[in-house]
Amino acid sequence: MLDKLDSLAKSGEPFLFFTDFTASTFNVFRLDELAENDIEFSFDENFSYKKHNLSLQKYPLSFLNYKEKFDQVIENIKAGNTYLFNLTAPTPITCRVPRGCKHSFKEIFSAANAPFKLRVKDEFVCFSPERFISIEDDTISTFPMKGTIDASLPNAKEIILADEKEMAEHVMIVDLLRNDLGIIATDVKVERFRYTEIINAGEKKLLHVSSKINAKLPSGWRDYLSSILKKLLPAGSISGTPKKKTVELIQQIESYKRGYFSGVFGVFDGVNLQSAVMIRFIENQNGQLVYKSGGGITLDSDAQSEYNELLDKIYIP
Repeated sequence: MLDKLDSLAKSGEPFLFFTDFTASTFNVFRLDELAENDIEFSFDENFSYKKHNLSLQKYPLSFLNYKEKFDQVIENIKAGNTYLFNLTAPTPITCRVPRGCKHSFKEIFSAANAPFKLRVKDEFVCFSPERFISIEDDTISTFPMKGTIDASLPNAKEIILADEKEMAEHVMIVDLLRNDLGIIATDVKVERFRYTEIINAGEKKLLHVSSKINAKLPSGWRDYLSSILKKLLPAGSISGTPKKKTVELIQQIESYKRGYFSGVFGVFDGVNLQSAVMIRFIENQNGQLVYKSGGGITLDSDAQSEYNELLDKIYIP
């Protein structure tokens, strides 16, 4: 599949790709192959918000079970094995409308309000607010998103930007992604640091904090696009730092397979590329819908707050 990706990029033929969390599996489809494979995607940051009547019932792991994993993360941080760890968990859900009927992934994909959406058959659907990288005119940009707060709180923006724990977490991710871009590009610069965006999150609104980092690629980047992607994955915002060791710990501590959750997907239009991180993610596991979510843990994190954040991120926008 990597050969196919590079061949299509080099020839300027549009395609869609998506990967699992560890980037060990790449899927690549020409855009004219999507319909026959029952795949839909959307990249539209200027989408028009529309109401829907889908609701979720959550059946999450208990706080005590979550805290057991949280404590393992804190132990590893204290031991110097990791400094920022993205801890996630699967939550069984049901998705219904008031009349009680279940909805298909195709209907969920259509109803969800998000700038970046992907549906792969009846296997999974993703409606992500987080960009990964974009490449335009030989400039590569990445957009780490770290820091979340209920937007309805008084002075929410001021609170999140002044929070020392959130600041430390964000700085670590920005530093990680600056280093990642430095592996494959030059002239790395943080163009925007810690700007806020409001995301519709079902019954509430969440305020997210992001940054934008730019760098310059050689003009022949399309010839080896797969190599660029492999060197940048897994995405730093949903793994941690140092990345290699943290990914090893994730696979030990989380004790479930992320699969395509927290991988990335993207579209190449023949000239430029844009992509997103696969968060806000529902998977079909033998007929049971499972929503996968989580958040970044640092030494200053509070277990109850992080557990609440994991639950808050289970919604259809």
